[in-house]
Amino acid sequence: MKFIAAVLLLAAIGYGFYAAFRTAPVLVDLVAAARGPMQVTIDEEGTARVRHVYSVSSPIAGHLDRVTLEEGDPVTPRTVIARIHPLESPFLDTRTRAQLEASIAAARSAVASAQFELQRAENARDLARSNYRRMEQLARDSVVSDSQLERGMSEWQGQEALVDSARAGVGIRQAELASAEAQLTQPPSDGAPASGTDCCVNIRSPISGVVLAVHARSEQAVSVGTLIADVGDPSELEITVDVLSSDAVNIRPGARVEISDWGGAGDLEATVRRINPAAFTRVSALGIEEQRVNVLLDPAAVPPGLGHGYRVFARLVVWSSDDALQIPVGALFRDGGAWAVFRVRDGVARTARIDIGQMGAASAQVIAGLEQGDEVVLYPNDTLRDGSPVRDRKLAE
Repeated sequence: MKFIAAVLLLAAIGYGFYAAFRTAPVLVDLVAAARGPMQVTIDEEGTARVRHVYSVSSPIAGHLDRVTLEEGDPVTPRTVIARIHPLESPFLDTRTRAQLEASIAAARSAVASAQFELQRAENARDLARSNYRRMEQLARDSVVSDSQLERGMSEWQGQEALVDSARAGVGIRQAELASAEAQLTQPPSDGAPASGTDCCVNIRSPISGVVLAVHARSEQAVSVGTLIADVGDPSELEITVDVLSSDAVNIRPGARVEISDWGGAGDLEATVRRINPAAFTRVSALGIEEQRVNVLLDPAAVPPGLGHGYRVFARLVVWSSDDALQIPVGALFRDGGAWAVFRVRDGVARTARIDIGQMGAASAQVIAGLEQGDEVVLYPNDTLRDGSPVRDRKLAE
């Protein structure tokens, strides 16, 4: 009995030393490598927009009437978007008015002088005509030769031409007077533009669609090229997404895209139509300059309610597989320049280097190094080492 008691005592003391100095297992989260469908996506925000937006601008300088169309109003090629009247003459200061009045007085004097010249030319013509008729009578009696008669005819015709020239000079001077008097015209006191059916330029819609935006609504003076409104067909929508240039090289035309968070129920299907060949620089929220590339998408169908400038969220699929061995990205870490995981067998974590194929936001494809069903440590901490005993946190709870 004493011997048995001594053995039990020694066993208890040995177990106490073992329990006191043994390494406690580390509580970890375990996940198994599994096969299943997997896809790698590029997730970015995008904007829905009308594919062809027509900007209506003023073709001439003038006075724009108030635009009565509202955003969303339907238009056709016969719809008048805006009317432009001629600009009124500017106000005249005292010096300019005095100069114009002096020009009018000079023009009136020029008209009077031209009328005097016309009267003198008419008198000379009448005299030449009378001389010719007398010479014509004398020529019948053979008193005047034929050459003298011809000279008389020539003088009469020359005086007729001088009369026509003087009459044209009177017309020129009268036109100059009218021009000088027109420069004294002042705008109406109420500021209203000139009215009339032939004084306006009607600007019509180039297509059938709706008004997307009105940029110049109030009545105002406009110059050539002033933007008035934007019109487009909302049934022809496209989606633009700007992605990092390093991600754009992996996107191909025709790739499938899933559109979510657009405000309606369910996701929308779309395809990549074009990747712009040129990138642009944009500063991120963290103040980092990024090279971004616009990717244009064609939705399979335009749902009611989705409009121009609406925000959406796009998932561009760059790779997919129906049967891929995969593990969460959170289980990976770098070991000597290679990817590795802590594989758990019999409660012990062992470092296992693996080959990674495609890597998505949540999962990574395993090419070699793991088998289906192998358990790995998810989110390994700094205290975990090769050969460390581990215990599933779920079992411990």
